[in-house]
Amino acid sequence: MEYLSKEKEANVGDIAEHINLSFKSTSRHLSTLSAVDLIDREQRSLEVFYRLPKDMPALAKQIMSHL
Repeated sequence: MEYLSKEKEANVGDIAEHINLSFKSTSRHLSTLSAVDLIDREQRSLEVFYRLPKDMPALAKQIMSHL
């Protein structure tokens, strides 16, 4: 989430590289975050892009402010 706050948007591969985690594991984590509405996802052709939602829950905003 910290990476997305800086980059605004990224695909799974970019995020996985930045956090030094496998593509598959990163994809699973992102799916979980998306399922609880902490990030937004958008499918574009074969790639999925993620970004922080504009209407992020208050607790998530509070946590992000400390990163």
